[in-house]
Amino acid sequence: MNKNSFWYRAYDLYVDGFRQMTLGKTLWTVIVVKLLIIFAILKVFFFPNFLKQHAGSDGEAEFVSEELVNRVK
Repeated sequence: MNKNSFWYRAYDLYVDGFRQMTLGKTLWTVIVVKLLIIFAILKVFFFPNFLKQHAGSDGEAEFVSEELVNRVK
């Protein structure tokens, strides 16, 4: 890669910035742990798969169409 190209300079900027970080590494760790908690744990416990529970294995499309028609009435 050419050292004068935009992509190389942008990559070098970010690599150098992350290498010199001290407090930032800790903050990024906290952010990653929080995202893991939000998207993995909370999704499992608070957002169950409603369609799979009510529609069965083969009737998802039929269940959705019936719900849409019933909500319009």
